[in-house]
Amino acid sequence: MRLPSDTHAYPAHWEADVVLRDGGTAQIRPITPDDAGRLVSFYERVSDESKYYRFFAPYPRLSDRDVHRFTHHDYVDRVGLAATIGDEFIATVRYDRIDGGGLPATGPADEAEVAFLVQDAHQGRGVASALLEHIAAVARERGIRRFAAEVLPANTKMIKVFTDAGYTQKRSFEDGVVRLEFDLEPTDRSLAVMRAREQRAEARSVHRLLAPGSVAVIGTGRAPGGVGRAVLRNLLDDGFTGRLYAVNRAFPQGQERLDPEGVPAHRSIREIDGPVDLAVVAVPAEQVPSVVADCGEHGVQGLVVVSSGYAESGPEGRDRQRELVRQARTHGMRIIGPNAFGIINTADGVRLNASLSPRLPAPGRLGLFTQSGAIGIALLSGLDRRGAGIAGVSTFISAGNRADLSGNDLLQYWYDDPRTDVALMYLESIGNPRKFTRLAKRTAQVKPVVVVKGARHSGSAPTGHAVPATGIPDATVSALLRQAGVIRVGTITELVDVGLLLSSQPLPEGPRVAILGNSDSLGLLTYDACLTDGLRPLPPRDLTTAATPDDFRHALAQVLTDDACDAVVVTAIPWVGDAAAAELAGAVRGAAAEAAARGAAKPVAVVHLEIPGLAEALAAPDPAAPDPDPATTDLAPDPDPGPGVGGGGGDGDDAPFPAPRIPAYPAAERAVRALAEAVGYARWRRQAEEPGRVPEYEDIDEAGAAADIDVLLAPAEELPPEFPPGRPSDIPPAPHPVTLSAPDAQRLLARYGVSVLPALPAPDPDAAVRAATRLGFPVALKTTAPHLRHRADLGGVRLDLGGEAELRRAYAELTGYLGAPEELRLVVQRMAPRGVDTVVRAAIDPAAGAVLSFGLAGAPSELLGDTAHRLVPATDRDAAELVRSIRTAPLLFGWRGSRPVDTAALEELLLRVSRMVDDHPEVVAVDLEPVVVAPRGLSVLGAAVRLAPPPPRTDLGPRHLPSY
Repeated sequence: MRLPSDTHAYPAHWEADVVLRDGGTAQIRPITPDDAGRLVSFYERVSDESKYYRFFAPYPRLSDRDVHRFTHHDYVDRVGLAATIGDEFIATVRYDRIDGGGLPATGPADEAEVAFLVQDAHQGRGVASALLEHIAAVARERGIRRFAAEVLPANTKMIKVFTDAGYTQKRSFEDGVVRLEFDLEPTDRSLAVMRAREQRAEARSVHRLLAPGSVAVIGTGRAPGGVGRAVLRNLLDDGFTGRLYAVNRAFPQGQERLDPEGVPAHRSIREIDGPVDLAVVAVPAEQVPSVVADCGEHGVQGLVVVSSGYAESGPEGRDRQRELVRQARTHGMRIIGPNAFGIINTADGVRLNASLSPRLPAPGRLGLFTQSGAIGIALLSGLDRRGAGIAGVSTFISAGNRADLSGNDLLQYWYDDPRTDVALMYLESIGNPRKFTRLAKRTAQVKPVVVVKGARHSGSAPTGHAVPATGIPDATVSALLRQAGVIRVGTITELVDVGLLLSSQPLPEGPRVAILGNSDSLGLLTYDACLTDGLRPLPPRDLTTAATPDDFRHALAQVLTDDACDAVVVTAIPWVGDAAAAELAGAVRGAAAEAAARGAAKPVAVVHLEIPGLAEALAAPDPAAPDPDPATTDLAPDPDPGPGVGGGGGDGDDAPFPAPRIPAYPAAERAVRALAEAVGYARWRRQAEEPGRVPEYEDIDEAGAAADIDVLLAPAEELPPEFPPGRPSDIPPAPHPVTLSAPDAQRLLARYGVSVLPALPAPDPDAAVRAATRLGFPVALKTTAPHLRHRADLGGVRLDLGGEAELRRAYAELTGYLGAPEELRLVVQRMAPRGVDTVVRAAIDPAAGAVLSFGLAGAPSELLGDTAHRLVPATDRDAAELVRSIRTAPLLFGWRGSRPVDTAALEELLLRVSRMVDDHPEVVAVDLEPVVVAPRGLSVLGAAVRLAPPPPRTDLGPRHLPSY
């Protein structure tokens, strides 16, 4: 029975920070009685026209009764939410539950009337759309399934908010009013609309940070030296195109300029006459709150906080970091940091170096994100040293503790950033893995995403990263990233190696690699490296040590036009003679340009040993056809970008084809590893164009399974006495997890067409004989004790027992060797056809979602970790790849003359388990072991199922910024 309306607690979990369409932030929260003054002040700032649209009549002011009604809610049948910036309302929304006649009602009525009011100054920022997402989620939580709204025909903006939301709706017109009714159940279209809005808003919030018109460095030292002064110097020296201000409360009263820089100097940001888009904060942590307050009052859009003393310093610093984020978001600002290295944008129209890097990197096509300042320095240094001419940087963000802006935001920005072709990321923690894999997969469909994951084996995030913990093993994380199309590499060196190749070369169409060069030994090393990394090398072509640059050119031109190869590795060692590195580079680049002009562009990498100047010559601009300005070239993502990423092409036969820049590597293994990653990514791109499907099975009883789950999760006192027979009375009440008994698990699995071979208890020898007689000989006798389960190596299983005498003898051996029957929990099971023992599992991680896993039972999966993983829901292609991607997969396909097993039945089992976990989030774990796969069919010999109240799905709810 529902409690009286005035006893409902304030629903703090409805509070959320959101990014608006223009990139600013706002807070959404429930309205309380304490908001009466804020509501009146808000209403006074709304125009008469907006008030008329809201109340369908002139309504200049709210009465005391109105104020009471709009601020007092029961948070069930009457709910009001406000969007706030600072301490002021900028918009409100409310719903009132109604019955079929439109009168106020309580549950179980499932319809509510909804109405909005947005302050005129904030209309067009997407506030109403964000509020609709949140009020709809609140309504669903309170059992409301449908909204109704009455809108004047002239109020086209509000009509558009409803119609664009993507919900299933009906529209009618009566008495001069448009009536809209729409179901609140999320649809594919409503989710797509929400995610498109999320992408635009978060990308815009990053753009505001990376392209400011004005920057204030707060904490600029009065004397040269120090962090603030260093950032100011870097901004000046690298030619920042906007306005620049130095701020320090210790500047003498009346000082107007900071010399020798000649920058306007102010004691507070509030003294600056004009807007400030970005503030770099470099003051001690205890002074930051007052600085943030000043920035918020001045209208600053974003902060780069390089100050330390936050979560990396311990619990007190963690609290200080949370308060920093709360304070900044209250004023509509986003934060990079704290403890950040800074941000860089090389676009000619910006030239922003608000970082501790002493110089702006060369402009180019690589986007960089790192959570470590030290790694950021290493990345910038490595690219400058090896790729200054071949692969410059478009944008760089080193986020430090990444308390607010994270790698997810950068993926949103890079997705449609025309200046970024390849995204390189160093991550030490992933705050929202489910969202990261979704965004990475979408981005990877148009441009490569290359990731190095630090802190892989420590089991925890770095001290400064206040993110939720995840129990997913690193191998599982790697598999899920690759499923999303992310290229995961192990080191920063590999990150640079792969980035150089992808940013300068077209994607390979296959794994066939031609090898040519002037050293037979280096060619053989390259050949071996190709085999090691799963490529298909052609026999190396040795040009001999007497080869000239022209020999290289002719040989390379020949293989590039050969349909039998997909990529080329050129190997070179120093030669005796007068040829210079520039000549060899010109020959290689010339051959590549000729092939590209004929439509035969293929990736080319050069491996050289101690040839000074060769790498630089291969990366130098082509004087005949200089590269276009990357700041103005339109390279927006194309739904069908073709087979390549880097490189270039001409549109006319008369246009000279530019000589492509070619990456050089000091070791064959590094070049081949980069090429192998490009091959794998290109294969993923081709497959992504024709995604797999989730099959439908007519024998699945989804409704029956849902009913079973409701009963199994109900408190013990609510269970029907007849379900199931013999069910223990001490079932833990919801919301505690429930490990199902064997009969319950088998019953639930059967709803999805998964049959488990019956196993009967054998508490004594006579019971074992009766069970075997019932099942039919031959049988297996095995222990189900937790410490012996699935441990055939300990002798806890006896197979092929053909009669009573054998069964009794086996029973005596097991109990005599391993322990008493009540300790062993012995069962008898009918023998299954011989085959390969496998294991199928599904588990839900609160952060990453449901994961489907497969491997061979026993040592391969438990000792060697040979297990494959895919996110749920799995497609038919995912299931096929799961079976084939483990290292021991040959055992399933006729290894050493054995009969191949029924992999089609195995793939179907994987898909059925995936479907069950996807349909019912209450199924938090499924363990099928062993699954014996025979030449025809399979047998599930053991099953364990765990239920729990479904974890929250943050990716399906309204968009919001994370709060750690």
